[in-house]
This record gives sequence, structure tokens and C-alpha cells, in this order.
Amino acid sequence: MSRIVPPPSRIYLLRHAEARQPSPGQKDFDRPLSEKGYAAAEIVADEAVDKGYRPDLIISSTAPRCRQTTEALQRVVGPSAEFRFVDAIYNGGLDVYLSLIASQTDQQSVMLVAHNPTIEQTLEALIGHEALVRALPRGYPTAGLAVIDATPSGWMLTDFVTE
Repeated sequence: MSRIVPPPSRIYLLRHAEARQPSPGQKDFDRPLSEKGYAAAEIVADEAVDKGYRPDLIISSTAPRCRQTTEALQRVVGPSAEFRFVDAIYNGGLDVYLSLIASQTDQQSVMLVAHNPTIEQTLEALIGHEALVRALPRGYPTAGLAVIDATPSGWMLTDFVTE
């Protein structure tokens, strides 16, 4: 499990919604959301806000599919959240993701909008392998939102929101 020490005391990990298959010659980075992906992003954003999940800071990959997933959040969380787009998330590994979270010591809650497999690896680093397997036996779905809270004994998965 990760050694990130609060703050932040709540971490949200959102895997981007379903992307279109690449067109011939299209770079993976440039793939936008599919129609199903747009709908799923809206559903998860609405459900998250209905549950009171409003991160102080949302850090997103600059890839179009992450930006489009983040746009669904922007429509529902209102002006209270700060949004940042970070190039390093697209090709970043676990160390990049954990470093981004750990460096946000002035925020109580931080969300990463990012890519698999690293988003799943980040969740595993925070809550441990056994808890990950119990919570997501089929892997981390697109448009899946993990809500992770700090506890005296480490990080705990509090909720998982999906369409």
C-alpha cells in the first residue's frame, strides 16, 4: 500500500469513459469518447455529485477522452472545483500518478482522471492487492470512479461508482 500521508484525505480515481476504436493512422492519444462513453461519463458524473462527491481539485490527462470525461464533471461540480490538465498523465506510470496525488497537500480531496492500466495500479497501491481483487474482480471498468479515504491504518476504498 502507498505511503501517501493526508492531506489529501480523500482520493478519487476516475478511469476515462469508453473511447472510440482508433481510425486508420490515428494515434492512441487522439481517440475521443464513443457515444456510449459520453453517456457513461454523464451518468457517473451525475451519480457522483448526487452522492456528495465534489473534489477540491481534478487533475486530468490531456488526452481527448480524458478531457471529455472531465467536461462531464465540470458541468455538474460547479465553480468550487479547480481543474488542471497534465500531459505527464498520458504516458505516466504509477510513480507519476502517486506523485501527483501526494504533492496536493493543500487540498482535502483530489481526483485523477486517467488511463488504465495505471489507474488500476494506483488503486492497488493505495488499498492493497486483496482489497482490489475483492472490489474489482473483473478489472477497472471504463467510467469507473473509485472513492478512497484515509484511515488511521491506511487507505480504504469507500465506494465505487460506475454506470
